[in-house]
Amino acid sequence: MHRRLLVPARRWFSSPPPRPEHAVISAFDLFSIGVGPSSSHTVGPMRAGRIFINDLKDLGLLEKVRKVKINLYGSLAATGKGHHTPQAILLGLEGADPETIDTGTIPFRYEAILQNKALLLNGSHRIDYDMDKDMLWRYDLVLKTHPNGMRFSCFDRNGDLLATNEYFSVGGGFVVNEKTKVDENLFYKGVDKKMVHGARLHQSHSTEPGDDVESTQDSSHPPYPFDTGNTLLALTKKHNMTIAQIVHDNEKFFGYSDEEIHHKLMRIWQVMDECIHAGVSSQEAMLPGRLGVRRRAPMLYRRLMRGFYPGIATPAFASIGAGTPSASIESPQGERSESTAGSSPEAKSTKGGPLLASSKPPLVVGAFDHAILPMPPRKTVIPAMDFLSCYAIAVNEVNAAGGRIVTSPTNGAAGVIPGVLKYILEFVSDDPEKSIKTFLLTAAAVGMLFKRGSTISAAEGGCQAEVGVACSMASAGFAASSPETVLQAAEIGIEHNLGLTCDPIDGLVQVPCIERNSLGAVKAVTAAQLSMASHGVYSVTLDEAIEAMRLTAADMSVKYKETSLSGLATTVKIPLTVPAC
Repeated sequence: MHRRLLVPARRWFSSPPPRPEHAVISAFDLFSIGVGPSSSHTVGPMRAGRIFINDLKDLGLLEKVRKVKINLYGSLAATGKGHHTPQAILLGLEGADPETIDTGTIPFRYEAILQNKALLLNGSHRIDYDMDKDMLWRYDLVLKTHPNGMRFSCFDRNGDLLATNEYFSVGGGFVVNEKTKVDENLFYKGVDKKMVHGARLHQSHSTEPGDDVESTQDSSHPPYPFDTGNTLLALTKKHNMTIAQIVHDNEKFFGYSDEEIHHKLMRIWQVMDECIHAGVSSQEAMLPGRLGVRRRAPMLYRRLMRGFYPGIATPAFASIGAGTPSASIESPQGERSESTAGSSPEAKSTKGGPLLASSKPPLVVGAFDHAILPMPPRKTVIPAMDFLSCYAIAVNEVNAAGGRIVTSPTNGAAGVIPGVLKYILEFVSDDPEKSIKTFLLTAAAVGMLFKRGSTISAAEGGCQAEVGVACSMASAGFAASSPETVLQAAEIGIEHNLGLTCDPIDGLVQVPCIERNSLGAVKAVTAAQLSMASHGVYSVTLDEAIEAMRLTAADMSVKYKETSLSGLATTVKIPLTVPAC
């Protein structure tokens, strides 16, 4: 009998793992290309399936496998069907990778598995697979390590156990197992260890007690390690660097050159922009699922574009980004004065931004003691904030449909950061390329702090861990000026999302998730503007807000942690009374 355990049994549950001493991971693990609708319930399980198969192959066991059993626990079991968890795991077992899989083939491949009752492990080894018998949904049981737990077991022709492993999808597409906490991809989002730079695979986060975080300079640490917002701020002051510069230089530790960092950042933005373009140009009327939710981004965009002549006055608006940075980051500031020719003479142009009305109050004509109150003059400037909302909605509608997405830092909150960055490029920036790199690197630093100090998993912390964190990251990216202002913006962004619950209706990443991304994007811009106007006057630090979020997550009922057991998930009747919500 061949029996090999890929991980030890259950002895690891006796004590929690030591907390890492710095927060630095690669920005390209926080921002990674994947597939919708969920980073923790789709991307992570797909990676876990492929990791399991790769391990079987390395151990020489793959060809002996005749049966695979899959157990899903906690939140994965409770909302996995609506989050496409079965599709993700089975295609991962067949060798699919979330970054490269053709998203259009997923429904057909999954349907073929169900109809044929067969799996093609690693794309080559065919076994029988019966979904009803071989996948067990244990929503009543939560493993101690994390709510998003899954167990894979495989058996030989005699029914003897060959190997088993447990994986935990901890949010943002990151997967761990309990053997070492870093044995899979806690610090990298690959599925093949041989393809990963050694610094990303073997980095250590521990230092001796009492040591200064930065002073520990060895091959296992990046040049500028930080563990809190305060230590990050101290680094920027000590070295006279911006937060974006700190993160950029840390990326070199992970084996990237300046050119590679530039290329990868531009590639991330390219996929984000293509996602926005796909969302606003979609010809599909409805999102998948029995809620019957209608797509709104195409309609919103057409309404915003009403009155523009494509290719004449505003060419950048007419082609909202074909996917290449040069085509998608053109700022329309050169034409904005033409499109607002009917605006007030007092309107003043600001460099790199839309026309801003003067502070002089508008003249309102009419009686104020009448049943029909007078209307103030209509604004004729481009409704920039409406574009911001449209961009965020577009991304999350693509995500809800299982399309190509960038986890930023999760899929459920994937519309906030692209929406705000698109808004900056179209309405604010004078230097699009610089804005893209500064925004993403600055936002990544804040995301690292949340991942280290709290969580980016809705199954652990509710939606404050997803839209709340994304809002905080986008606020920081928008305010990318002085480090103090950046951290204050990030604090405002999360402070006013504390306690936000995750109660998706029918377990789908649609309602309230899509609208919530729109509001998260608007809130991010507002938080950044408040920070930039406050000149260092604030009462709560980012570190205090992150700790408050951690405590709030710990106190929050499991019913509001991506389980659809309460809140909107139980009060709203299906099908929806108002399907467009």
